[in-house]
Amino acid sequence: QVQLVESGGGSVQTGDSLRLSCEDSGRTFGSRVMGWFRQAPGKEREFVAYINYGGDIIWYAESLKGRFTISRDNAKYAVYLQMNSLKPEDTAMYYCAARYGLGSDPNDYEWWGQGTQVTVSP
Repeated sequence: QVQLVESGGGSVQTGDSLRLSCEDSGRTFGSRVMGWFRQAPGKEREFVAYINYGGDIIWYAESLKGRFTISRDNAKYAVYLQMNSLKPEDTAMYYCAARYGLGSDPNDYEWWGQGTQVTVSP
């Protein structure tokens, strides 16, 4: 059973970096596509990035290209999100999720973690 646990969030200042981690404690990564999403208070859940099992198909939200990098280590059942040059508008709860097949619609992701909070102050 896929059991996703995020970590690495925190409170930082504008321009800082953070690296989020998501581990599958159930160790059943399989061939699932892994995605990162975020949700700010009062807003809908927003797609950030996804990566396929082989790591050769990656897609980012257009507005985040160049600042965020997704990666995965299948041997560690983990997926990561490196976030650089953080801005106050990046403040949100960040979630990792898993699905079969490629896509950025959160409704198509079957497994979700509990989230990790990222707060960026001016």
